[in-house]
Amino acid sequence: MDMKSIIITGGAGFIGSHVVRLFVNKYPEYRIINVDKLTYAGNLANLKDVEEKPNYRFVKADICDFDTIYALMQEEHVTGIIHLAAESHVDRSIKDPFTFARTNVMGTLSLLQAAKLYWEAQPEKYEGKRFYHISTDEVYGALEMTHPEGIEPPFSTQASSEHHEAYGEDFFVETTKYNPHSPYSASKASSDHFVRAFHDTYGMPTIVTNCSNNYGPYQFPEKLIPLFINNIRHRKPLPVYGKGENVRDWLYVEDHARAIDLIFHQGTVAETYNIGGFNEWKNIDIIRVVINTVDRLLGREEGEDMNLITYVTDRAGHDMRYAIDSRKLQAELGWEPSLQFEEGIEKTVRWYLENQDWMDNITSGEYEKYYEDMYKGR
Repeated sequence: MDMKSIIITGGAGFIGSHVVRLFVNKYPEYRIINVDKLTYAGNLANLKDVEEKPNYRFVKADICDFDTIYALMQEEHVTGIIHLAAESHVDRSIKDPFTFARTNVMGTLSLLQAAKLYWEAQPEKYEGKRFYHISTDEVYGALEMTHPEGIEPPFSTQASSEHHEAYGEDFFVETTKYNPHSPYSASKASSDHFVRAFHDTYGMPTIVTNCSNNYGPYQFPEKLIPLFINNIRHRKPLPVYGKGENVRDWLYVEDHARAIDLIFHQGTVAETYNIGGFNEWKNIDIIRVVINTVDRLLGREEGEDMNLITYVTDRAGHDMRYAIDSRKLQAELGWEPSLQFEEGIEKTVRWYLENQDWMDNITSGEYEKYYEDMYKGR
């Protein structure tokens, strides 16, 4: 595809900033428009290294503001949308489901309708266009915790064949029935259905991907890994839900960005692709790895801060296990994760410890006021 002008929503967030950086640097012939509302998790400091690039533009806007989005599509002659903007923290969704429904459902519908009206008014209509919606594995619900004898998490990419042979269909595949259990996952499931409906009803060229847990640099510190890195650094308690037995599949964020790039350009219209790391870990095991890594890199005795682990009451609707089957993506487009978890977590911990100013600005809230003042009245 000859994509000349691409909107990336949520581009100041965690995953979005990595996608923006990749596209701006890899495709200088493209016009990359980063649309972000700059809520608490959006941070333009994530993109300092590309903000002066000639093919990059930032637009502070709410994706629910249909008029603004439609006008921007006309102004920039947009031919592609990569939609990452979303409220994504389960705990916040339990406390405030309305915000999640507004952003994740109505925001997605606003983008879809703006794209539909603009593209259908063009002589070539949908030719050369693409609407790519990024979703989550949480829409599928939960998997059983049963493990074949002799095979326990974590799993590596190299072990994926034996892993699948032993587990059979005990993974989320692209045709797994939706069964969301939290307001967050319900809002994402609804947005997925709207995207697919716009293809089926109007012929819009859409793609949906569902991804496992991401980790890496620039993640907002309400999420497990950056939160715990920062708490270990300051020797604060590490709150663990229940017994820490919940299992998640983890993927390094730059591997996810590579997958998005590949699928955007080569994926089949109307298809769904699952993106995962074949890298399942119990929460308590991943926490121990993080503690050992942080202690070692801070010059402390390895495992010295294990006593910071504090078990707290489990949250409502907490799914026990997610596991993504990425074999369709591997078979069709040749993608696979590049990093094993131990290597990825080493890079991640080093980044947070070497960028303590970034973390301190976020945890102090200073960056929110800075960017609010910067864009006031615009």
